[in-house]
Amino acid sequence: MAYVEMGRLGRPYGVEGWSHVESWTDPPQALLKYRRWVLRAPDGSRQPVECRGIRARSAGIVARVDGSETPEQAAQLSGWVIEVVRSELPALPPGEYYRDDLLGFSVRNLEGAALGVLRGYLDMPAHPVMVVVDGERERWLPLTRQHLLRIEPAAREMTVDWPEDF
Repeated sequence: MAYVEMGRLGRPYGVEGWSHVESWTDPPQALLKYRRWVLRAPDGSRQPVECRGIRARSAGIVARVDGSETPEQAAQLSGWVIEVVRSELPALPPGEYYRDDLLGFSVRNLEGAALGVLRGYLDMPAHPVMVVVDGERERWLPLTRQHLLRIEPAAREMTVDWPEDF
């Protein structure tokens, strides 16, 4: 079964087992549409859960999942990744992609230099970055419209505006 990462549970919120949520959806409130989650533990094991409550607040999103009734139980889930079964996601319009669909794509710059293969993402405060690996060299490239210029799904390639020697 294929899963798509949607966010991460954070520190406890309140006294009834709620947690702060870091949403990786665009916009962040899109996560509110999903109630069946799969939580991935730091050891890689997965646990399907029902989201018993989720709400947007001025300071972000908070949620409560099955089995989390106290702050202590919520704290044990801190850092667990929120995933959704891929088949439950809506189809995207042409030209839009889920990040996970781009993993394994070759990355080239405007000059045609091969920078490596997209292996993952890091969510930074300003914007996400793509982790591009070429042998033992790892590059972190901004995942912004300014830098990611073209995606060619048939060729499994991406073109970025990024110097080879940076």
